[in-house]
Amino acid sequence: MSEPITPLQDLLLLLDLERVEEDIFRGTSRPALIPRVFGGQVAAQALVAAGRTVPGDRLPHSLHAYFLRPGDPGAPIVYTVDRIRDGRSFTTRRVVAVQRGRPIFHLSASFQTHEEGLEHQERAPYAPDPLTLPTAAEMLPRYADRFASPDVVDRLLEARAAVDLRYVDDPPFARFGEPREPKSQVWFRTNGKLADDPLLHVCLATYVSDMTLLDSVLLAHGRGGWAVGDVVGASLDHAMWFHRPFRADEWLLYDQESPTSQGGRALARGRIFTQDGQLAVSVIQEGLVRVPRPRD
Repeated sequence: MSEPITPLQDLLLLLDLERVEEDIFRGTSRPALIPRVFGGQVAAQALVAAGRTVPGDRLPHSLHAYFLRPGDPGAPIVYTVDRIRDGRSFTTRRVVAVQRGRPIFHLSASFQTHEEGLEHQERAPYAPDPLTLPTAAEMLPRYADRFASPDVVDRLLEARAAVDLRYVDDPPFARFGEPREPKSQVWFRTNGKLADDPLLHVCLATYVSDMTLLDSVLLAHGRGGWAVGDVVGASLDHAMWFHRPFRADEWLLYDQESPTSQGGRALARGRIFTQDGQLAVSVIQEGLVRVPRPRD
């Protein structure tokens, strides 16, 4: 009898797209807490599709994406790659994700060969050792009474089982109704070792980058979040810049903040540092954040 696959193996299978034709790939989804495809999943799958049409010595240095329609977790997603440019140092790809004949997401990604050059970076912020912080399995049950349904904790744990994600401070749903500084930090790494494939590590960081980025918006207004039901939200666009090599199976600090919210939209930005303080990734996202109107 074969051993059951681990959550990380299941996530890796999710990112292992089926090649339908030379530049066309097909992916599936996993059930999510909300009835639509998780944004980090479709972004990571699109980057996988783009990367499979690029020479192995060129890695992503940036991506820019728009979420066009909510994806249906029960339907396959077809990713079509356009080979926009193949230069001497840079390669550009555009990917459109389609369900039932309608685009739900599109991404532009640029890849570069390794070069030496001038270097500087901002200093990494302070954060406690991740091993001193509670795991999700230790932390989430403490707040079970915050959620409308008793099974939300189990569903959250299942959705994040492939990734060890630890909040430095209380998550938004822990202190509902108490506005705080719009800043949030989490440590994360995959729950298991990964192959030595740099593209895979970049795609997994892309997947995780959409999990908590809008938390800082919620903190500013004392809102509990999507699982609590006091706000309605969705990613609108997402941009990432990959500065230095990193491994997604080693601890990464995701430092996040929100400079503004208005008009039903909010901006959040993040920086991902390695445990030794190297700035690895920069992230910016605009999200839809609406407060449900009370029914008459």
